[in-house]
Amino acid sequence: MNWSYCTNGFRDHRLPEALAVLADLGYTGAAITPDHGHLDPYAPGLAREVAATAKLLGELGMTAVVETGGRYTLDPWRKHHPTLLGEDGRRRADYLRRAMRIAADLGAPVVHLWSGARPDGVPEEEAWARLTGWCERLLDDADELAVTLAFEPEPGMLVADLAGYERLRDLLGGHPRFGLTLDVGHCRCVEPQNVPDCVQRALPHLAHVQIEDMRRGVHEHLEFGAGEISFPPVIAALAGYRGQVAVELARHGHAAPDVARRSIDFLRRAHGRLDG
Repeated sequence: MNWSYCTNGFRDHRLPEALAVLADLGYTGAAITPDHGHLDPYAPGLAREVAATAKLLGELGMTAVVETGGRYTLDPWRKHHPTLLGEDGRRRADYLRRAMRIAADLGAPVVHLWSGARPDGVPEEEAWARLTGWCERLLDDADELAVTLAFEPEPGMLVADLAGYERLRDLLGGHPRFGLTLDVGHCRCVEPQNVPDCVQRALPHLAHVQIEDMRRGVHEHLEFGAGEISFPPVIAALAGYRGQVAVELARHGHAAPDVARRSIDFLRRAHGRLDG
């Protein structure tokens, strides 16, 4: 398994330091969120920083994925705004295009994204039409830059579950660069199937995996063992998947190195039980 860690859980670290800590702990990948502190997509020195990060990743033997879930990256007042569903969807699309260019320059094959919540006053069908239209345009950029868009269903958003992703993929004609980000915790939170069955359902389109513990009906990312998921069957269901399996504990940055250590130790033990 390519055990990875989302850098949104290392917001208090400089990115090179975070990558070095993760490599020392044995992680082989990093899911990097371009944000104010890490590869700021609007900073004047971005190209130089991206080149240095690509060099460091190579030296550390780590893969990269670019995630785009920064909370206040575009709007200091409203979390995750603007989205592709609102009147100002162009700003979100511009950010995603910048993220794709960062990914291409890093040698990262995947860029993660999500829909956002349906704005007040926007009918559901209009929201779906806006999302589909933007995704079609973004896929043109993905083709040009040779990256895959990995769309994440997120509880509380327009596309909240696997059925929503499958609907969107169909609307996009099954575009080969429109993959899936599967968040294992979200499966426990909102999906009617058990988590291993969700993984099996996702495998044909799987481009990226986020992993953490969670409880049914509560969208709170928990350390492993603090929720309700049994992880050995989940890891067994991922057999054959070669992308990142990235721990996402964005609210645990106050103890990032310790949390990252506990996380990889837990995942290694869970993986080891498959051979026992």
